[in-house]
Amino acid sequence: MKELLNFLETSYTAYQATENARACLLQNGFTELSEQEPWALTGGGKYFVTRGGCALIAFCVGDAAQGFKIAASHTDSPALKLKSSPSLSDAHDTRLNTEAYGGGLYYSYFDRPLRIAGRVIRERGNALVSEPYASDFLVTLPSLAIHLNRDANTGFAPDKQADLPLLCLGAREFADIVRDAVDFDLYAACAEKPYLWGADGEFLSAPRIDNLASVCASLKALAEGGTGMRVVACLDGEEVGSLTRQGADSDFLSATLTRITAAQGLDAQGHSLALSRSFCLSLDGAQGFHPTHPEKYDPQERAYLGKGAALKRHAGGAYTTDALSAAAVRKLFALADAPLQSFYNRSNMRSGGTLGAISLSHVTVLTADIGIPQLAMHSAVETMACSDYAALVAGLRSFFAREICVRHGQIEIK
Repeated sequence: MKELLNFLETSYTAYQATENARACLLQNGFTELSEQEPWALTGGGKYFVTRGGCALIAFCVGDAAQGFKIAASHTDSPALKLKSSPSLSDAHDTRLNTEAYGGGLYYSYFDRPLRIAGRVIRERGNALVSEPYASDFLVTLPSLAIHLNRDANTGFAPDKQADLPLLCLGAREFADIVRDAVDFDLYAACAEKPYLWGADGEFLSAPRIDNLASVCASLKALAEGGTGMRVVACLDGEEVGSLTRQGADSDFLSATLTRITAAQGLDAQGHSLALSRSFCLSLDGAQGFHPTHPEKYDPQERAYLGKGAALKRHAGGAYTTDALSAAAVRKLFALADAPLQSFYNRSNMRSGGTLGAISLSHVTVLTADIGIPQLAMHSAVETMACSDYAALVAGLRSFFAREICVRHGQIEIK
């Protein structure tokens, strides 16, 4: 769990998450590639490529003609994004002008430590360079006292324009704090430290469990080895619909897979055959069963904390799992002796979605959606069971270790 705790604590935004993933991969013998340069791949080689400083795809080279084994997750989480001139000052104090990024549970962001983090663009000679940034100080979003808001405990809806983080006393220009920045993508992100709790220390609460727990688990399993053509895609923008050049609705994954097959001498038909033989696990958090609100869940297909990873299904296609991919995931987890449970949304409630269905429009492969059950999803601090993370890692190890053969409407796992 140590690597997960550190990853969650220091990956304030997708930029820090990608930089931390990059450092982990380099430490484990992976070679960094560039999208702007030709690739020369060697059999058994370990590589990764980044895009935009906030998304990363890593892979271990096997025979791509036999298909890819892909684990896809996302690096971004809800936060308060700073506008380009964020200082709102009067004679008494300065606040940060922010807008909501993603569908956060924003009342939970009040009265917590927030850190300004993301990336800044600086001029280095004639070049404009993107650099990760995290402030060495904290800010906070203070609540209005109960004496001045008597209805706070009966109904509180944050005003996304009026309720803003407090930066400092007195007037302050933001340019004086983030020096030499030509521009930036910065957020006020939760800086609460992860903590273990429960009578047996069985729970983990931390910011950004959705979906950095999946990112960390997939990188860990990839670095531990396996067989065949193994790919981990950590994509950005899922919380805002993936409509970014480094999101699931971009060409980042499809272009990377094309370059891999081209490096192995496969033509367009060979590439198409490789995709038809591939299997993808779309990794994202599952809505864990909340014991106080059983009426919000399906009466049978619930994802309980501590009962393993959840295999997610939905008749409307919000999740990509079908009978064949579900059966394959069950077998892979059973071979690893890793617990797995089934999850459906309540039929009379709107379903959530994830990056798997979006990615399918660009990379059409057999896919299943799985994730760690959690409470308080999209809160500033979310909760999961430690054992469920271990179950996901074990299942991913099995996925990467096994020979998976997708042929003619069936799948063989060795």
